[in-house]
Amino acid sequence: MDQQDFEKIYNEYRENENHSDGSEANSSGKEEIVAVRKNNDGNIIAFKTNTGRELDYVTALHEAKAGNIAHIDVFHKYGRDIIRSEPDGIEENNLDNLPTF
Repeated sequence: MDQQDFEKIYNEYRENENHSDGSEANSSGKEEIVAVRKNNDGNIIAFKTNTGRELDYVTALHEAKAGNIAHIDVFHKYGRDIIRSEPDGIEENNLDNLPTF
């Protein structure tokens, strides 16, 4: 993957007020998130899938809404769409607990 400024893309996403309605994505049988990249504040700004793809936050959001990523939900909070792991009672697979890349 070409080097991208994941933090810049994430910050632009956070500043953008024109987000969609927060509809959830269908996630069965798709790629899975296996690692995350965080900024200095501890916010997740990028994701790595089990196929090795590295996705900035906005791209991952679109992929999740399209149903291309398993075991994550998209919901509307703080005036924008948010990616989170599906609530399943297993803390180890929460996005915040995944390894970093």
